[in-house]
Amino acid sequence: MPGSLQVRNLDDDTIQRLKARAARHGRSAEAEHREILRHALSAEIDPSFADLAARLRAMSGERAHTPAEELQREGRGER
Repeated sequence: MPGSLQVRNLDDDTIQRLKARAARHGRSAEAEHREILRHALSAEIDPSFADLAARLRAMSGERAHTPAEELQREGRGER
């Protein structure tokens, strides 16, 4: 079953513009709202792992890092 979404606190101008746009496209305001959301979200591209990793590296670039080899050696020594 499809979900539903309720939008609150829209100003009157936005509502009127939505209704006018819906009328131009021969749809109800609700159908127009769905189409606007569908279009806006279909244009959004999910970032790749490489992009997310690059952003994480940029955010942590100033921090001191311990090389993985050193951490592995420490872990072996604790056993």
